[in-house]
Amino acid sequence: MTEKRAMKTTDDPVLARLPAAVRVYEVGGAVRDALLGWPVADRDYVVVGATPEAMLAAGFRPVGRDFPVFLHPRTQEEYALARAEKKSGRGYHGFTFYTDPAVTLEDDLCRRDLTINAMARAADGALIDPYGGERDLRNGVLRHVSPAFVEDPLRVLRVARFAARFDFIVADETLALMRRIADSGELSALAAERLWQETARALMAKKPSRFLQVLRACGALEKVLPEVATLYGVPQKPEHHPEIDVGIHVEQVLDFAAQRDEALPVRYALLCHDLGKGATLPSQWPSHRGHEERGAPLARALSARLKVPAECGDAAQLVTQWHGEVLRAPELSEEALLKMLMAADVLRRPQRLRWLIDAMVVDAGVRDWAQKGSPPLQGVGGDGFSVSPPAPLPQELAPEALLVGGERGAKDSVPPAARFIEGAARALQNIDAAAIARNHAPVELPAALRAARLAALADFKRAAGTRRGE
Repeated sequence: MTEKRAMKTTDDPVLARLPAAVRVYEVGGAVRDALLGWPVADRDYVVVGATPEAMLAAGFRPVGRDFPVFLHPRTQEEYALARAEKKSGRGYHGFTFYTDPAVTLEDDLCRRDLTINAMARAADGALIDPYGGERDLRNGVLRHVSPAFVEDPLRVLRVARFAARFDFIVADETLALMRRIADSGELSALAAERLWQETARALMAKKPSRFLQVLRACGALEKVLPEVATLYGVPQKPEHHPEIDVGIHVEQVLDFAAQRDEALPVRYALLCHDLGKGATLPSQWPSHRGHEERGAPLARALSARLKVPAECGDAAQLVTQWHGEVLRAPELSEEALLKMLMAADVLRRPQRLRWLIDAMVVDAGVRDWAQKGSPPLQGVGGDGFSVSPPAPLPQELAPEALLVGGERGAKDSVPPAARFIEGAARALQNIDAAAIARNHAPVELPAALRAARLAALADFKRAAGTRRGE
């Protein structure tokens, strides 16, 4: 059926040089996103009936290491020979790929993870959908293509990430296969880089909480993010956290951060910020005094295990260790305030302070956001396909109302500590360190700089009316 509906375009001179029997199809995410009405950034193609020699003769450039993938010489888009695969080892790379002109389009699509990713578009515009992807896309369902789904443990992370991106549900039978993978121990074979790649993409999705929820539902969260899994079921004081459960709190701050379009370092830091509460002794619940100090080494270990980028690891360490103090910044002594600001490295890397403040604003504002009704993402829109964009935030919780330095919502929405911290940082940045260096011997300089910084913070606190005893 597929071969009869397909045809090879001759509008492209490169494709026209391929043998007449060859058929080219657009596949994967480009087909899915076009059906959703989303802009398509990258297009991938499957070539049926060709050999590597035919691709080279037509002018394509080979780039694939594990299987034949070629770049179009003009568009630089990827064209892969249709292939089948067989499980040959553990983990994401434990596969043997087979390419041959006899491999059909259906053979190639069958190896894909989800039905919504197993559709193709022929050159004449016909949709080829042998596994019901269009139906599942319309119904907002993530469903595996074949029982071979269990052979690739990375698919557990991918399904959870797609749930975060689309806010789709996972089919029961697919969730059952994900549990099998989690129970098999195969997740331990995944490279840290792949775990981080999927986690980072999920954190930058529109509803990151779904990533954690789906992983938890299939038993994978405790395997890949055990520090986060431990947070579920740990209670907090309801007067500060009406959601009570620390795990639910993390889900909420991640979704709020997504609504505010925070950067990846901030979102990852918020994933880590309460890890120390998972190490609180049950006898101390619902109090979590000292969880910042307990959480810092846990965040550091998680970042090292996932091999996260340096800026994400730095942000997580900073926010985890200082998010409790930052809310009390106006009450801190000059010594404690200086310690926090120097930990943030405000004199050399002011962006780090931005991460700390942005994370604080999210953490401080999430309760009101959740109580006002965090806008849910609808899986399928009224036209049957379009995934609805996030609903606008209430005016008092909009980004411009919460950003430090904004004018709206300053009294009620912006934590007073936010502007205070920025002002304290400016006080340090305005110190003329060069002049101090000229007037002191090198051995005296560290003490002189520290004294100048404490004096600058004292003057700032005095002007702000927060200096004790004045």
